[in-house]
Amino acid sequence: MTRCVVALDVGGTTMKGALVDSRRTVRFRRSFPTPVEAGPDAVVDQIGTAFETLSGEAHGAGLAAPSAAGLVVPGIVDEAAGVAVVAANVGWRDAPLATLLRERLGLPVALGHDVRAGGLAESVLGAGAGSRDVLFVALGTGIAASCIVDGRPIVAGGYAGEIGHIVVEPDGDPCGCGGRGCLERVASAAAVARRYTARAGVEVAGAAGVAAAVRSGDPVARAVWDEAVSALVTVLHTGVTLLGPEVVVVGGGLAEAEDLLLAPLEAQLDKRLTFQRRPRIARAALGDQAGCLGAALLAWRLTGDNAGPDSDAGDVGAPGKDATP
Repeated sequence: MTRCVVALDVGGTTMKGALVDSRRTVRFRRSFPTPVEAGPDAVVDQIGTAFETLSGEAHGAGLAAPSAAGLVVPGIVDEAAGVAVVAANVGWRDAPLATLLRERLGLPVALGHDVRAGGLAESVLGAGAGSRDVLFVALGTGIAASCIVDGRPIVAGGYAGEIGHIVVEPDGDPCGCGGRGCLERVASAAAVARRYTARAGVEVAGAAGVAAAVRSGDPVARAVWDEAVSALVTVLHTGVTLLGPEVVVVGGGLAEAEDLLLAPLEAQLDKRLTFQRRPRIARAALGDQAGCLGAALLAWRLTGDNAGPDSDAGDVGAPGKDATP
C-alpha cells in the first residue's frame, strides 16, 4: 500500500489535518475544533485525538498506516527540541509536544512553526517551487515570515522570521510585543482596518473593506493603504538585502487585494534596490492549507524522504477526500 504521513496545523479556533502520500498528494482532509477555552491540556489531548482519527482513515484511503506525524503550531517553537516554547492564544509554555505525541501515537513526530512550515510548503509545492531561496510573508491579523535559504527554513531557536515586530514608526502605536510602531501595527490586515476606522470614523469589514474603499476613490483609505505598502516595502528591502531571495511569496488576508498590493510592492521595492538580487513578487498559491502541507513535509523529512525545491514533489494540489467532523 502507498506510504503516507499524517499532518496537523493547529490554529486558534480550528485544526486542519490531512493524510499526505509519498507524492505529496493530499489523500484525506478533516478539520477539528481547537478547544482553547478548555485550557492547554485539552488542546494537547485534542491534537492527539485528531492524529488518531486521521490515521484511522488511512486504510480507507488506500494508504498504509502513517510513517510519521507532522504538527505545526503558532507562537515561539523550538523545532530541534520539539517544544512549543510559548503560544499566547493557546496558553501553553515549554510544552514538549513532540515527546508527548510520540509516546501517545507510537510514531516519530516533527514539530514546527505554522508560518515557517507554510513558507516551506510554498517553496516546495507552491508559488516558490523551483527556488531554493524564498521569503514567505504572511499578512493576516499579525505578520510573520518564513525565510528559506538554500532550501532550508531559518529557525534560530524559534525566533527567526518575526518581521512583524520590526519598527517602522519609532513613535507609533504601542504593540502587544511591548514595542512601539511595529510593522504589525501599520500593515497587518487588522491594523489597516483599525487605522482607517480611527481616521474616517467608519467601521469597515476588515482590510477587504478598506481595499474596497480604495477602489472607490476614498482618499482616507488610499492614505492608510499607501502607508501600509510603504512600511512593507521598507521591511522587504531589509529582508531582501539580508537574505537575497529569488522570490517573495505574499500570503494571508491582505494578499487577497492582489493588484492593490502586489503590483505596488514590486514596483516600489524595485526602485529601492540597487545591487541586490531583484526577487519576483508572487501571491501564495496554497491558501490556508499551506501550514498543514508544511507539517506533512516536516514529517516526510523525519522518515528520510527529503523532497525539496530540487525534487519532483508530485501533485499536492489534488483535492483528495474531504471530511467534516
